[in-house]
Amino acid sequence: MAMQLQFPYGGVRLRVSQPAHLSRRLTPFATLSPPRADDGVDWVKATSTFFQKDTRPIMLFDGVCNLCNGGVKFVRDNDRNRRIRFEALQSEAGKNLLRRSGRAPDDISSVVLVEKDRSYIKSEAVLKIMEYIDLPFPQLAFFLHFVPLFARDFMYDNVANNRYTIFGRSESCEL
Repeated sequence: MAMQLQFPYGGVRLRVSQPAHLSRRLTPFATLSPPRADDGVDWVKATSTFFQKDTRPIMLFDGVCNLCNGGVKFVRDNDRNRRIRFEALQSEAGKNLLRRSGRAPDDISSVVLVEKDRSYIKSEAVLKIMEYIDLPFPQLAFFLHFVPLFARDFMYDNVANNRYTIFGRSESCEL
């Protein structure tokens, strides 16, 4: 995917291309994955215990990213009813939930929100998380849905791809 903006009277030219190694794995949102041919495991069934006693969704995040850890703290502070659970992408549970969502177990490129019947990635995950937390965030999420998905994910990808450079990283997960 390449995008180029040119202005008619000279000015700024912006060219954005997605690295080839990411293009086959990134999708606007993820649904529950069928069993993968390469491992033969039904990850929906294998991870169903995560939702047997507790049906709250699980937010998967990069446990060593300072921005991601700040996001988890923000969600926890604004989720008085504790409607969301948290798990680091790097943990075994996180890797299994990534597989359940149809993602590679080592893919830490996006926050993922895993519900019992569906998973969300990138900006869709952020907006869905906003719907679960306290006011005014559900209303803000409603209005942000009017921004086209490609534009939201473009902004998300730019921040995500530079998160370590801008915000740094920690040695271990803070949760």
